[in-house]
Amino acid sequence: MRFLHICQYAVTAHTNITWGECMHEQIRNLREDKDLNQKDIAKILNISRTTYSRYESGLLDIPSISLIKLADFYGTSIDYIVGLTKEKKPYPRRKKGSILSCNTKYYN
Repeated sequence: MRFLHICQYAVTAHTNITWGECMHEQIRNLREDKDLNQKDIAKILNISRTTYSRYESGLLDIPSISLIKLADFYGTSIDYIVGLTKEKKPYPRRKKGSILSCNTKYYN
């Protein structure tokens, strides 16, 4: 059974036991494919190397904003990072100013 847990601070994916492990392995593999160290990625995410190391080891859940930054940096989708797809190619981006833009305010 697959389910995606979303809360205000983090997104974690689970399928029995392996989903969380998959996500943490995936961010390590993506980093190593670019010949970067943990300190390089921590700087991009504006966090300490220790915090990033805990993401890769699975000791900390990865906040959604960090997943977005990682997906953007690696040119992939969050679904790929969390293991929901094997397709590395990212989804098409919405055009700025589209009706579905996250910047649109629906309240007065």
